[in-house]
Amino acid sequence: MSKSSFIDFRAVKSAITMERVLEHYGLLDQFKRSGDNLSGPCPIHKGSNPTQFRVSISKNIWNCFSECKHGGNTLDFIVCMEKVTIHAAAMKAIAWFGIDPGAMTADSEEEAEEPGEARRLIEAPRPKTQPAKVETGGPNKPLNFRLDKLDREHAYIKERGLTPETIIDFGAGFCAKGMMAGRVAIPIHNLDGKVVAYAGRYAGEPSDENPKYKLPPGFRKSIELFNLDRAIKEPKEAPLVIVEGFFGCMMLHQHGCRKVVALMGSSMSAAQEELIRNHTNSHSQIIVALDEDEAGQAGRDDIACRLAKFCYVTVQVFEKPDTQPEHLSAQEVLKLLEGTL
Repeated sequence: MSKSSFIDFRAVKSAITMERVLEHYGLLDQFKRSGDNLSGPCPIHKGSNPTQFRVSISKNIWNCFSECKHGGNTLDFIVCMEKVTIHAAAMKAIAWFGIDPGAMTADSEEEAEEPGEARRLIEAPRPKTQPAKVETGGPNKPLNFRLDKLDREHAYIKERGLTPETIIDFGAGFCAKGMMAGRVAIPIHNLDGKVVAYAGRYAGEPSDENPKYKLPPGFRKSIELFNLDRAIKEPKEAPLVIVEGFFGCMMLHQHGCRKVVALMGSSMSAAQEELIRNHTNSHSQIIVALDEDEAGQAGRDDIACRLAKFCYVTVQVFEKPDTQPEHLSAQEVLKLLEGTL
């Protein structure tokens, strides 16, 4: 293969699995399988913690939650292990795993390189922003009304541990009439601080006929991040904490963590990822603090891997079995921000 030929990095990384790569390095026996994940000590920085390095088998990606604080795909791993360029890593993979190089070449660099992959980890400390996948439907339009006469001191709100001051700060409250009747109405703002929807949380344990949360028809929550409009006004050096839900976000805010946003679910959309990337810089730290249930753990690992791929940020994860972020005490939230929890 001539030096002028370009390698289709996407094809190379798709042709090999992380399990095969770990096996090549004689490391697979050090990893423990749990469902779709492999966990073990980080071979890149020679760590010893058996849970600091994780591999998603189905997604074919890895992430080190310890000293490396980033992750990537199979080629990224070879790059880090061998301390070579992405091109050299691909050449090694072709030789090691018997990949047909004839099927991996392209006639132009535009075809050969895949945006957002290992090349960035080597060559660019602050990668250029790549557009997220275009979602149809356009932006959420600001509402031309406000829900007033909300009960800020409803028993359910007190039960969740929120103070009247916090509820007033977020503009939420129990709604007795209308579309949100019987629910705690929580306004959702866009990046400009304009209310684009109300989310309604059923006050109590809902029956089968009543969903836990209610959103207005046509509202696209995947393009918003709850509380982002206020979080971006906080000091740039403060960690950005990502949680799942509204109450987790409000509780952390109540405990002094002002730079906190909620995904409004356990997964991060492409549009939400773009919002986060657009509001972080070379000094940013991100803490992913999702619920410790099965969905939260899967979402946490996926989000950490995706954000850590852009090596200009430091990504940490919150792991405390059987714990939701909204149940943390003020002291525990402080430790979370300090990275000592």
